[in-house]
Amino acid sequence: MASKHILVVDDEIGIRELLRDILQDEGYQVQLAENAAAARAARLHERPDIVLLDIWMPDCDGITLLKEWANGSLLTMPVVMMSGHGTIDTAVEATRIGAFDFLEKPIALQKLLKTVSAALKHSEQLPKSEMNLTSLGKSPIVTALKDRLDKIAIGASLTPILLIGPKGCGAELCARYLQDVGSPWLQLTDFSKLIDTPLDILEAIRGGILYIPEVADLKKAEQKGLLLLIAKSEKYHVRVVCGTSENLPKLQVESLFDHNLFQALSAVSLRVPALDEHKEDVPDLVVAIANLQLELAGLEYREFDIAALNGLRNANWPGDLAQLDSVVRNLIHTSLGEKITLDDVKRVLHQFDDPDMLDKTIEAKKSKSAQVEEASTATIAQLLDQPLREARDDFERMYFQYHMKGASNNMSKLADIAGLERTHLYRKLKQLGIKIK
Repeated sequence: MASKHILVVDDEIGIRELLRDILQDEGYQVQLAENAAAARAARLHERPDIVLLDIWMPDCDGITLLKEWANGSLLTMPVVMMSGHGTIDTAVEATRIGAFDFLEKPIALQKLLKTVSAALKHSEQLPKSEMNLTSLGKSPIVTALKDRLDKIAIGASLTPILLIGPKGCGAELCARYLQDVGSPWLQLTDFSKLIDTPLDILEAIRGGILYIPEVADLKKAEQKGLLLLIAKSEKYHVRVVCGTSENLPKLQVESLFDHNLFQALSAVSLRVPALDEHKEDVPDLVVAIANLQLELAGLEYREFDIAALNGLRNANWPGDLAQLDSVVRNLIHTSLGEKITLDDVKRVLHQFDDPDMLDKTIEAKKSKSAQVEEASTATIAQLLDQPLREARDDFERMYFQYHMKGASNNMSKLADIAGLERTHLYRKLKQLGIKIK
């Protein structure tokens, strides 16, 4: 059996090397990191079986790093916190975030080995990493979605939930978010059971979640069966969550979807945003998907350079999150360089394009570029003919109008692009006579 891999993170070289020597003598494979930055890099490239993490470090404290891993779905291994002057409050906070245990320095040899042994046994019981709602991003639209799901989760009622969004948008991640730890989960694929044995379904997942990815796929008799199941679900403490990418009110008007079922599902409904609505989350999603491939498929971690991440963020995603996942896995498997580049991204994104149409598109872009260049030359000439103050105002007006369009009038994005505080940005737009939509 391969020796277990332990990552030791501590800014004091003496402590790092002492722990390494002790653990190597016990047959463990030990990797050292002198700060949080080195620990991040080590965690991205390999999943250690256990991490010994110092709390007090110069670049980032251990609690913050622990929280970062937890929020990024990277806390899939036991983490033992270490501190020479820790407090009970610190230990409680670390445990609340997800730390396995807490060691106080100076660490006694037997205490160290006992804790490491217990943590490794615990590691074998941990589930493998998986995409979750936290992985979906930190943008305002995703944060609002989480807040609404939190409000639903803490409610006493087990009212069924309808998740509305395009195929591949991450509706299952939302349904999983509502699942209590260790409770049953069933993604129903055999819809005939809704007709024949709806109560058996409830009995099998008592206290859990029943998830139907596309409720519009149910036939009329199956819709009746689901309505009966929903009526009995609270008795079995089962939450019914249905997803749809279809226009259910339209199907109801056309008598293709049961009126009573629609009323039951629409009482609590949420729209799951399409990936194109929160493209700022794409870089974080790419890193999360790449890390999953490392943990689940055993693939070597591949780093994406900045241009590649920007290319993915600016791309269109008609297939939503599922398409992004497929593209990232393709890039990891087929890219040849040490890092994945923008050229790699273009190769995969355009591999199904018609070559003839691609040539025409390139020619059209060249023609448009020439037109833009000609127009730009004329605009610059007009600016240069004006007094400095007027020329500067006209340029700033063009600058903000151009970027407002690209940012879809999102003031937060525009402030980031322009490098201005939002209050300063609002004053500047008002001064230039630019109306905010």
